[in-house]
Order: sequence, then C-alpha cells, then structure tokens
Amino acid sequence: MKFPRRTFLYLAVGAAALPAVSRIARAQAYPSRPVRIIVGFPAGGATDIQARLMGQWLSDRLGQQFIIENRAGASGNIGTEAVAKAPADGYTLLQIVTPHAINAALYTNLNFDFIRDIAPVICAARLAYVVVVHPAVPAKTSPEFIAYAKANPGKINYGSAGPGTPQNIACELFKMMAGVNLVHVPYRGGAPATTDLVGGHLHVIFAPVSESIEHIKAGKLRALAVTTTTRLDVLPDVSTVADFVPGYEASGFAGIGVPKGTPADIIDMLNKELNAALADSKIKARIVELGGTVAGGTPAEFGTIISEATEKWAKVIKVAGIKAE
Repeated sequence: MKFPRRTFLYLAVGAAALPAVSRIARAQAYPSRPVRIIVGFPAGGATDIQARLMGQWLSDRLGQQFIIENRAGASGNIGTEAVAKAPADGYTLLQIVTPHAINAALYTNLNFDFIRDIAPVICAARLAYVVVVHPAVPAKTSPEFIAYAKANPGKINYGSAGPGTPQNIACELFKMMAGVNLVHVPYRGGAPATTDLVGGHLHVIFAPVSESIEHIKAGKLRALAVTTTTRLDVLPDVSTVADFVPGYEASGFAGIGVPKGTPADIIDMLNKELNAALADSKIKARIVELGGTVAGGTPAEFGTIISEATEKWAKVIKVAGIKAE
C-alpha cells in the first residue's frame, strides 16, 4: 500500500515527535507515588536537616510525599549502594555530601562506583568548616596558631569524626600546606570530638559550623578561621585560612543525586524545582544557619564539583596515608 506524499510526511513528523511527547507525558505524570530520599547518615545532623528541607519543598510542590530514609553506616556507603542498585525511575534519590567524594579513595572494596553509578541533580549548598580551639590555646589568629604549633611539634592534638572524614582531611591538608605537625585523635562522630574540645581534652578541630557555632557564641570555643575562600555571613569577623595559607580551601557540599540512567526529563524537573527552593528566603536562611552558602545550578555543574573534589581529596588521602577504620 502506498501513501500519498503529504500523508507520509505527516506520519514521519508524528513519529519523530513521539519521543518528545512521551518524555513530556512522563514528566507530567511524575511523581505518581511517594519518593524516597536516602540519607546515609543518622537523623538529626546537618546532612539530614538539609535533606528534609529539600524533601518538604518537593512534597509541597509536586503533590507526593518525599520521604527521608536514613541508612547510616560506613561513611554513607550503605545508603549510596542502596541508591546505586535502585531502579532508575526517579523514585529513589540520594542526599549527596562531601564524604561521597572522599570514599572512592578511602575504601577499596566498594560494590559501586560513585561517579559511574550516581547521576547528579543539583548542588544545594557549599559548606564551610571552622578552625576552633579551646580558649586555653594561646592563639587568637591563624598565624599565631601556626607559630604555636611549630614551636610545639607533635604536642598539639586535633579531633575529627574519624579517619577520612571531612574534618580529618581538611586538617591534613592544613598540616601539609602550613608545615605543622598535629596529632590526630579520631572519634566516632563529630559531636563527641566537639564535647572533648570544649572540655579541654583537645586543642583544635576543623569543625562543621553547625556543630560549633553555639559554642563559639557562648565563648566556650575560639574561632580562628574558616576553610572557604570567603568569609561566612554567620561569622563575618572570622578570617579565612587562605588569608594566611595561600591556596588553602576545604569546602564541602550538599545536594541531590539519582541512580544513573534516570530519565533526563525527571532530572530536569527535580533540578528546576530545587533551584526554586534555593531561591526561597526561608530555605536560604536555614542553609546559612547551618554554615552553608546557597549554591544551585545545573546537574553538569554539580558533576564538576563532585569530580574535582574526588580528585583533590584522593591526593590528600594518599599523601597523608589515611586508612578507613
């Protein structure tokens, strides 16, 4: 059977449009049931709070529940593996944070490859750490602390949430670049390390702002510097490490990812909605309170952030000889 030329052209154009129509239809139908956001860390921490901010926004905007599911353990690897093996249909999301860029170099037996198996959606925030000391430490600035550490090699101890955590590698990078010898005292979490610093059992911590800001305000800890290249709105009078150690930078990040292979239209929808969230004044204020700077942008931009951090921290881990517990 032969079709008239005009009929054939109509059919050809219609067939070519089908993929675009199906993508639009799928995006309009999504989500049709509750969506999980996997958080690889315990409830109540900054990572969990940030995920809940994004989840509540998406629930309100898209008409389905975005449920936070905490799967803590192995520095986020348990939750990441669950997402990497989940169907790539947009119904399982991952709260991505700095340890995801660290773990590739820290763990040698992972059942997934983070960059290969997880697709970035958006970087919601860039995160700073603050160099805090016990008030008994005779240093009120970074140069004074560096001089104090050089005068007491191997006698100054620093705490962290454990080997390979952001606090650990941020301080190890500082040691390399400032030429100081500090002794690492690992803890099982940042909170007990901060408690011991307040109690005078440690000298210094490169602490998340969310874990140290109230102690700083109360005068129980002294802030020497922040690890980002610019000062923080919540600590406007505190200088950056880079002011005195040129080139130093140790910022973290928080964002959302999905299993690789998730349809691009779903990723684009989530990215659009979350960029809208980051423009909301209440969400922006909460991120700042947690020691972050609002980010946003495209999935590709977040992918670049992750890949650059993965490469950077792998070098620090190798030089410092950091091993996972």
